[in-house]
Amino acid sequence: MEEPELVARLRSHDPAVGLRAVGALHRLAEQVEAAAVARARAEGWSWEQIGDALGVSRQSAHAKHGR
Repeated sequence: MEEPELVARLRSHDPAVGLRAVGALHRLAEQVEAAAVARARAEGWSWEQIGDALGVSRQSAHAKHGR
């Protein structure tokens, strides 16, 4: 979904359309977060640094993104 279409859906007065757009944003945010964490790990960042950057504990960051 392209940005203009997503914005239009978020502004929709139809709750179903708006909620589907929110779901799409959540999925996109998860993909962006996973890529950023992978990049940070590849550059030697600790789980503590990653957790701090994400505003969560190192344990939470590792539980979500550790392999």
